[in-house]
Amino acid sequence: MGSPAALFPPGPPGTGPSSADPPAADLSAAPPAAPLPAAAPLPTGFSTVAVLLFDQIPLFEASVPIAVFGERREGMPEFDVRAVAAEGGPVRTDAGMTLAAPYALDAVDDADLVIVPTWRNPSAGRPPSPEALESLRRAHGRGATVVSLCLGTFVLAATGLLDGRPATTHWRYAGLLASAYPRVEVRPDVLYVDEGDILTSAGSTGGIDLCLHLVRRAYGTQVANTIARSLVTPPHRAGGQAQYIDHPVPAPAAGDPFGDVLDWALRHLDRELSVDALAARALMSRRTFDRRFRRATGTTPAQWLLHQRVLHARRLLETTAEPVEQVARRSGFASAVALRPHFRRQVGVSPTAYREAFGPDGADGADGPERTGHAIGANLSVVG
Repeated sequence: MGSPAALFPPGPPGTGPSSADPPAADLSAAPPAAPLPAAAPLPTGFSTVAVLLFDQIPLFEASVPIAVFGERREGMPEFDVRAVAAEGGPVRTDAGMTLAAPYALDAVDDADLVIVPTWRNPSAGRPPSPEALESLRRAHGRGATVVSLCLGTFVLAATGLLDGRPATTHWRYAGLLASAYPRVEVRPDVLYVDEGDILTSAGSTGGIDLCLHLVRRAYGTQVANTIARSLVTPPHRAGGQAQYIDHPVPAPAAGDPFGDVLDWALRHLDRELSVDALAARALMSRRTFDRRFRRATGTTPAQWLLHQRVLHARRLLETTAEPVEQVARRSGFASAVALRPHFRRQVGVSPTAYREAFGPDGADGADGPERTGHAIGANLSVVG
């Protein structure tokens, strides 16, 4: 399978750190930790995890799979986690830290699970090495599970393995992924996509969600929950990326014939607004208003109005302690019950769950009964 070149034009040879970099101190020879009880036997699943680390990547995302799979936990399966320098030499993060990843690309050859935890800024145009891309293709071809977290999806897309498949990445870069790799079915509103042999996740903590999902899929809920507790993170999060995406209300453009009408509607969302009333305010017939509105905005007046009501409710849930019932009425809904299905459809979670995640302390989230509520052992060291 050929490697698409849509986003990554040929770059200069040599993508690893320069010879002028200070030598990396390998801390893997540090005194061993106190022995733990024997690990649980490994059921059918994966035991060898290769984590491909590229130069100039974010440190947090790089550490996610190593934190999930590389830490020894009492009574839990132990994984052989290999931090792989995908471009050779020490790995420099975008924060200026240098990681000593002791494995080369040949460590991928017998791994059951291969993870690309992140990628450098995909707008920079510096491509992954052909050797790294071919290593991922070979791993998939021999039956390994291949995973990308956050911006790592750009690397998998460059291999061609995502052609014709659904995939996700950080919502901020979903549009770039879709335009650079049109054969990939980009889903910007989910936390992760499980295609069986290939899995992709959304940004940052979405990578934790996917890693825990992998554990749950292979070893069961109890093991996944135990790891989640040790990381002090929920074993499963409701909803998708939609709840984290900022949707600012655009200001009406100067000279836009709908500008005054839209501005007035945004200031009176608590009222019982109808499309007929908006058309009358614009001094147009309903039919003319509908046609010109769709041409100017790309949506219907009714859809726009509903979208703005939900956005207003979302903003009130974030910034006020008002009960959800009052938030609903201030946003133009008859009740919290009327708000809930529209909010869930647009944001991905209920108003209650959204307020619990993003609202001020002490806010009343009652909109119904629903509520949601390390030592690293991968021979990866930070070089001072």
